[in-house]
Amino acid sequence: SDPASIFKNQINFIQKSGIVTAMVGLLNAPRGTKLYQRLKSENRLLKGFTGDNTDCSMNFIPKMNHETLLNGYQQILTTIYAPKQYYDRVRAFLADYRPYKPKGKGIARLHRYHIEAFLKSLWIMGIKERGRRAYWRFLALSLFEHPRTFPLSIYMAIYGYHFRKVAENFLTTSMRDTFSRQQTKNSDV
Repeated sequence: SDPASIFKNQINFIQKSGIVTAMVGLLNAPRGTKLYQRLKSENRLLKGFTGDNTDCSMNFIPKMNHETLLNGYQQILTTIYAPKQYYDRVRAFLADYRPYKPKGKGIARLHRYHIEAFLKSLWIMGIKERGRRAYWRFLALSLFEHPRTFPLSIYMAIYGYHFRKVAENFLTTSMRDTFSRQQTKNSDV
């Protein structure tokens, strides 16, 4: 029952708070919850609940128009996982990050797979992919602003790439189809 402005509000909240790994999914009403009982009494429950927050399914009829809901959800995913917005959140996180450092522990050992991952990230995110300008800017700023957490910056950049690819795949292959199939299936019930 939220207004259409909820999508922009969620994006703003995620960006301002520096939530790096924001998991945004559509709401479902699991059995045994107050929400389930309320929706049941309002005759808004639909069949099926997968428990998978990435399959774009809902087990109830929302008050918001379906197309508005899908477009807003898509807007959130494409915005928060876009390179610039994602790297801005990592930088916000790193500005406040104070790692725990146990006494007697020195610098972590550098392994071959660390170097390989770094070089691969340079190639994929810094040369091949869209958003490479944001990636290089992020690396430079991370190195100068937070040199001690530079390895963590690389790690988070790689995570961001993963999240971006998952969101792109999700949005292009299944989001509308899954929602349409569920609506068709549930209208037959």
